[in-house]
Parts: sequence; C-alpha cells; structure tokens
Amino acid sequence: MIFPRRCPFCDGVMPPGELSCRPCREKLSYVGEHHCMKCGKQLQRENAEYCHDCERTGHVFTRGRSLYVYDDAVRRSIAGFKYHNRREYAEFYAYDLARHLGGFLERCRPSCLIPVPVSKAKLKKRGYDQSEILSDAISADTGIPVLKNYVIRCRDTLPMKDLSRSERMKNLRGAFKITAHDVKCRSVLIVDDIYTTGSTMDSMSTILKEAGAEEVYFVTLAAGSTL
Repeated sequence: MIFPRRCPFCDGVMPPGELSCRPCREKLSYVGEHHCMKCGKQLQRENAEYCHDCERTGHVFTRGRSLYVYDDAVRRSIAGFKYHNRREYAEFYAYDLARHLGGFLERCRPSCLIPVPVSKAKLKKRGYDQSEILSDAISADTGIPVLKNYVIRCRDTLPMKDLSRSERMKNLRGAFKITAHDVKCRSVLIVDDIYTTGSTMDSMSTILKEAGAEEVYFVTLAAGSTL
C-alpha cells in the first residue's frame, strides 16, 4: 500500500496482482516472426533471412532473440529499470519474455543463465546490476540457474551508444574475464537489456567458448536499430 507496484511503461499505479496495465500491453511492439535468424532483429526486407549486420559480420555467438522493438515506450521503460532503480519491472519483463520467447528457450536448452556484468564503478553508483536482476527473474520463471560472478567486467568501458561496431569491439577488448574454469555449461544463455551490433555478445561468447561452452545463445529485452 505504501510502495505500490507501477506499470513498467506508463509508471501508473497497479492494483494488487497486476504487473502492467492493459493499455500499455496492447501498445507494445514485439519483434515478430520475421526476424534475423542469427541475432533476432526485426527484418525490414521481405524474403530476407538475415539482417544487414549479420550478412556482413561473422558473429561468435550461436543465436539470439530480443523481446521488444526498441521504440520510445520501451526505451523509457528500460531506462527506468536500468538507471532509476525500477527493479520491480524485471518481474513483468521475465513474464513477457517467457510468454513470447519460451519456445526459443526450450530449443536452446541452456544449462545456465549468465548476465552481462557491469563494472564495479557502475555497480557502486547504481547499487545493482540490471542484467543480474533480469536473470534472477527469468530463472524464477524457468528454473534455469543463474551463474553470478562467473563472468566479470574487469575494467570500465566507454559508453557504446555512439560508437561504430569496430570501435565497440576495440572498446570491449579485454573487458570481460572468467572467474572459474571448473563450471561445465555446454549451452549458455547470456542475458542483457539491449542488443545493437552484437559486440558485447561476441566478446562474452569468445571467452565463454574458450572456457568450454559449446553453444552460446542470448536474450535481450530489446533490439536496437542497425548502425
């Protein structure tokens, strides 16, 4: 009663038991069936199997999917979740992800979930890791265990928003590190908030495969536009 749950998209107060309001749910833009067979982005070209990025770039990860198209409503929602301590949004995100991407998760059959880690500086500033919060919520819905602190970010990186793919790859070089090599997860599912060029997924996939993972998949809340 004192701290009621709020809708992840309009921030309206929700009645008990509700995770989001119906008008907002009806307006959500989901990545549909016509998506890239590699990274999962919504495709604009008819009869295409891959997006322009994946046609010209060889990725390290096996395959990925994103839940929402990164429009204004989703951008505001993720910003609240990521920067303004709206951790409760993760419960609806996980519910919606299981509802729309449950088939993908079943086909991947991941042994574990691995959140994309934030740096120590960002963790200290925000007080939480949004990808870890989301991973915990997905784990609660699916039963797939979360490996926390298995991959750490060993240095801070520049903001990626305005960087090209090559600049992003250079920015992420040496940014991630495996902390334990005795964990046997042949199929891994990386969890993050936004997918844009795949640089973060490729960087993490590289070290995970070096540590023994055979298949590396990912899910994100939203897919950004092609750079």
